[in-house]
Amino acid sequence: MEWVTRLHLPKPKMVATDVDGTLIDEDEQVTPRTRAAVSALVADGVPFVLATGRPPRWIDPIVEGLGYAPLCVCGNGAVIYDSASDRILHNSCLDVVSLAELAELAERVLPGCGLAAERVGESAHDAATPQFVSSPEYEHAWLNPDDTQVARAEVFAAPAIKLLIRLPGATSADMHAALAPHLDGRADITYSTNNGLIELSAHGVTKASGLAIVAERLGVEHRAILAFGDMPNDVPMLRLAGHGVAMGNGHPEARAAADEVTASNSADGVARILERWW
Repeated sequence: MEWVTRLHLPKPKMVATDVDGTLIDEDEQVTPRTRAAVSALVADGVPFVLATGRPPRWIDPIVEGLGYAPLCVCGNGAVIYDSASDRILHNSCLDVVSLAELAELAERVLPGCGLAAERVGESAHDAATPQFVSSPEYEHAWLNPDDTQVARAEVFAAPAIKLLIRLPGATSADMHAALAPHLDGRADITYSTNNGLIELSAHGVTKASGLAIVAERLGVEHRAILAFGDMPNDVPMLRLAGHGVAMGNGHPEARAAADEVTASNSADGVARILERWW
């Protein structure tokens, strides 16, 4: 699908966007053009929602860049977070039994992998318990200053919104293909980088399920949603929305699932679409 212009789409009643590789540029910044486009739609009374694999504690820089604190679908749909009040409104977790079973399965199918768990409290920076814990074998796919390394069994000692499986040297696509046939509906599997990292959430939890919760709260029909994304974890959301837009830099699966392809994140692809109305 090529980058096309659709001039006759009705004005959306809600806009949802992925963050990394979509809303922010290669320097992880909200550009002035994107900030202006988002400010205009918010001023028009249209809800603007972030839908990201990021945990709530990694939302603050985006709020600062936007100059606006939106509702957020975090953890690939597992968490609904109100960044304005710093409150977790909803979460869907894997229980400790499921986490242990999935970990054993992953280690059997993907020998040598490292494991980590993403947890959530009552707010983005709830310090009551560590929010990201990893086994000694886990090697990060990107900088994560929040990591607490623990014994393997401690990774599964509390419910988690995501189980992360890391296998350096592998591609995420190959890991997904190897593990997915063995899950038997016990969890949802996705990835947002192809750098040897896949993520498991509770069965049925995706960005689409999280966005559907937000849409119901706001009284917005799915067909009135405009959504942006760039990676396989965005595919369910792009299909849920009335109009799904993939980024020019997007993964082939995201591009295939979208109704339209815009410019890349480094070329203000989100803003170019929003400027049709605002």
